[in-house]
Order: sequence, then structure tokens, then C-alpha cells
Amino acid sequence: MRVGILGATGFVGRHLIRRLNARGDDVVTASLREPEDAARNLASCDAVVNLAGETISQRWSAAVKHNILYSRTQLPQRFLEAIGTFPAHPAVYISASAIGYYGTSDTATFTEDSPPGDDFLARVCIAWEREAVNAQMLGMRVAIVRTGVALGDGGALGQMLAPFKLGAGGVIGDGRQWVSWVHVEDVAGIYLQAIDGASGVFNATAPNPVTNAQFTQALGRAVHRPTILPTPTFALRMLLGEGADLLLTGQRVLPQRTQAEGYAFRFTEIDDALANAVA
Repeated sequence: MRVGILGATGFVGRHLIRRLNARGDDVVTASLREPEDAARNLASCDAVVNLAGETISQRWSAAVKHNILYSRTQLPQRFLEAIGTFPAHPAVYISASAIGYYGTSDTATFTEDSPPGDDFLARVCIAWEREAVNAQMLGMRVAIVRTGVALGDGGALGQMLAPFKLGAGGVIGDGRQWVSWVHVEDVAGIYLQAIDGASGVFNATAPNPVTNAQFTQALGRAVHRPTILPTPTFALRMLLGEGADLLLTGQRVLPQRTQAEGYAFRFTEIDDALANAVA
């Protein structure tokens, strides 16, 4: 199969490409920053996976929030409009999304069938997925992967490791917020399942989410360091502004449909996932 990847240089993209290459697929990469060029480069592919988007791990100014939304809506829209002009184009469109779709809660449990939230990230995800579904009008099979906190050699964990290895890692806020984590190898595996024939929405989250306090303890065990110093909320607010809400709030998300469609997670427990990621 010939698979086109948008956002190939990102954390998930690198792992997905490695898995595709390992099974003999032909991978073509393109940048969504130039959507018309990307459409021309990927028109001959059997499937396209869109992983592109402005990073949300930064301080949210008005300009940053604009770029977060624009990169996930206007650029994919232009890409799909352009690729639809070719007489032959990919039959499959797989779009990234995020569990931010559900909003946040300390008490609720979310599955693929849960309604969306109403905060900034939820509204971004709603618009992001709406653009992806529009690919159906081109006759493309569409799947959407809502990813949680992906763990592996890079990504969010890469940013956390330095303070934890110094013994300075600790609970964020009150520690009760949920962390719906997933190992990056399982994220890649879920994308492969979508490429190979699945349609609809899939949560890329491990079956056993944990609280921030539990996650902190597990990461401390993985790097053999104490985790007694809490991270001050005011410091996060100063550093990240509104973006600090990503760390101070959470949601308990289960991969109900992902498992019902037959995906078997390689990593189901946080200690195993972190031990592998840190190693």
C-alpha cells in the first residue's frame, strides 16, 4: 500500500512511518503548510494520514490559538479541496484528533460515543473532525483517531523526564486530574488498524487511565527518583497561561470502540508503558 503522511516529522509520525516501512508499505511524506503542493504529491497514494497541526504545548496567546485552529481546519480544507480535483485520488483519509474533544471532568468517563465539551480545545477538535468527515464527499473512507497523552521516546514524556531524573518531579495541582495515557506504539497500531479498513472514531488511550498523582509515582519508579516536590500551580500559569489547563485538568477516556473493533493493546498498565518508554 502507498500511504501519504502529513505531519511526518512529529512524534507519532516518526513511529507510524517506522511501522509502515517494517511491513513493506510505500510511504510518501508532505507538508500541510502548502496544502495544494501536498495534494499534488499525495494524489497517487492509496491512503492519507493527517497528523499535522500547530503544537498545543506552548503559551496560548491569541495568535497561537488562531494557529492551533487554522492548522487543523483551514489547511486540511484546502488540502481536501485540492486533492478532489485529481481524477484519481486516495480512497482513505485518516485524521488525527485529541481527547480534548470531550472537555474535562474529574468524575465522568468518556468513550467514543460521548458528546463533546465546550472549552477551547473541544471546539478545536469539533471543527478539526468536521473537516475530516468532509472527505467522505470525495468518496473517501474516513477514520478519526482521538489521542491521549502519548508516551515514548519524545513527545510529552520527553519534556517531563529532565526534572524527574533530577528528583524535582512532582504532582501537578491537586493530583486528582485524570491522565488518559497511551504508549506511542499503540497509537501507531491504532492508525494501522484505521488504514487497513476501520472507519469512524477511535480513542487512542490505554484501557487503564490513572490520576496525575498515580502517574507521577509511576514515573518516579521508572527513573528511580523521589517525587515529593509538587509543581506549583502559579508557576504553570506564569509559564503557559491558559495552556496550563492541559496539565491542571483532565478526563478519563476509555477506548471502548477501539477494542470492540479488535485492537489489542500492547501496553495496558502505566508502569509497563513508562518502563519501556524510559528505557
